[in-house]
Amino acid sequence: MNGYDKVIEILQPKTNLRARVRVPGSKSITQRVLVIASLADGESELEGPLDSEDTLLLRNSLRLLGIPIQDRGPDWTVGGQGGRILPTSQALYLGNNGTGIRFVTSLVCLGQGTYRLTGTRRMSERPIAPLLKALEAWGAGARSIEGNGCPPVEIDAHGLDGGEALLSASKSSQYLSSMLLVGPYTRDLARIRLDGPLVSRPYVDLTLAVMAAFGIEVREEGGSFLVPQETYRAREYPIEGDASSASYFWAAAAVTGGRITVENIPSDSLQGDAVFADILATMGCSVEKGPAGITVQGPPWDMLKAIDIDMGKWPDLVPSLAVVAAFANGTSVIRNVAHLRIKETDRLKALAQELSKTGASVEELEDGLVIKGTQDMHGTVIDTYRDHRMAMAFAVTGLRVPGIKIRDPDCVQKSFPSFWESWQEIGVTL
Repeated sequence: MNGYDKVIEILQPKTNLRARVRVPGSKSITQRVLVIASLADGESELEGPLDSEDTLLLRNSLRLLGIPIQDRGPDWTVGGQGGRILPTSQALYLGNNGTGIRFVTSLVCLGQGTYRLTGTRRMSERPIAPLLKALEAWGAGARSIEGNGCPPVEIDAHGLDGGEALLSASKSSQYLSSMLLVGPYTRDLARIRLDGPLVSRPYVDLTLAVMAAFGIEVREEGGSFLVPQETYRAREYPIEGDASSASYFWAAAAVTGGRITVENIPSDSLQGDAVFADILATMGCSVEKGPAGITVQGPPWDMLKAIDIDMGKWPDLVPSLAVVAAFANGTSVIRNVAHLRIKETDRLKALAQELSKTGASVEELEDGLVIKGTQDMHGTVIDTYRDHRMAMAFAVTGLRVPGIKIRDPDCVQKSFPSFWESWQEIGVTL
């Protein structure tokens, strides 16, 4: 049996969920810190990073580029090379790690020679052309090998000139983050000017915060980002828990009337996705934030309220929010997330299809979803489309709806390898 043929069933908890959990380290922070530590001068210690499929693919690529990484145990040591990137004749395989391939695309431009970056079939459908075009303005030879604006990518590298680059980040903030990360190592002052709107702004703020922690302060000026020509300083860096991963546990509390604390999401989290607890508060949940973590107490089943919300800043939370909205009183509208169509799958289409299979009333918009809450859903087999967030979000549905089965449950390896074990720890039977 291959992974996609595997199916598990979610059984309803026998008592109200009351639990304290710790989630793995933030995927977004881990990937940013890996790149920054690789560019730093000296050894950095990463405390509590995420060890998952995506971060393994990134580590493998960094090693091929001459970065020594020791990842035995819960902490990792990264030997920064001060901006030096070695040539390699091997293709850099990033799987379906969109963040990884976009970050490494800019990173290899600092090297010398020709680099080839590849991924899965789905990766070959995910756009990268705006980043390639902007890197060309900095002097890189960057092209989509198939000529479709998607990976695989070939980079003819001889360092980056810097200067002004015009970048469209209306489809992905990762393009901007990618260029910011390498900006300190361009020959001339790096200035990135945005051409149009910026989606998922909190992820850029996260990039800026991690850069600042390693000694690089980026300045924003009139729609442009100015990156000083300095060197990242190696350091010890503790990585907080992943707020996107925490969302499934907070959602579990919301739909069951339970009480769940995620201990390693600080109240002043760097991650924009920590806002999910506040979103649930507007839907009728009680939220407590403090040194012990962030706690969500769900309301009685019939008191969960619908929501109308622009999720453009927090697209990774949409699967979690959509399954909660299916149980809420009234009609919820999720807006401004057209960029979800270029994630691991077309998440808007996938969410609409799979929620509809449970009996929920869902209308798919060009940039969002309209979900009419109901208490009359039924069991079905949920197709996950090899998308980790689909599997974890619909595990929440199974807490209330008998007969929910998740196909390809191992797809959670991408970001949360121990998800099913953690799900059982809060009192869920599989």
